[in-house]
Amino acid sequence: MLRRDRRRGFTLVEVLVALAIVSIALMAALRAAGQATGAAGELRQRVFAGWVAENRLAEHRARVDWLPLGIARGTQSQGGIEFAWREEVIATPNHAFRRVDVFVSAPAEETRALAHLTGFVVLPPK
Repeated sequence: MLRRDRRRGFTLVEVLVALAIVSIALMAALRAAGQATGAAGELRQRVFAGWVAENRLAEHRARVDWLPLGIARGTQSQGGIEFAWREEVIATPNHAFRRVDVFVSAPAEETRALAHLTGFVVLPPK
């Protein structure tokens, strides 16, 4: 009768193996959650940078600006984050249009663009 009661429970080795498996699974879940948090911050920056680029093009269109050819630089704040923007104005085969490439990056990392948007401005009527 005493032997039958012993066979119904788990041995210490079985319990330790189960705990090891659970701890490995929890560590993997914790790591995945940490990576998701970092990705959310990067996505937030990219969305705000895209808005900065859209704002630059919308401002030129609203003002009916005829931009000079070349490169312009500046900074703009969006969502409490400071961004550096660079606009490259390029001539097109049609002389009434100019192509504007807007690159937005973090001020410390101007070589890595968070957003890139291309638009066109039209020669204002006389």
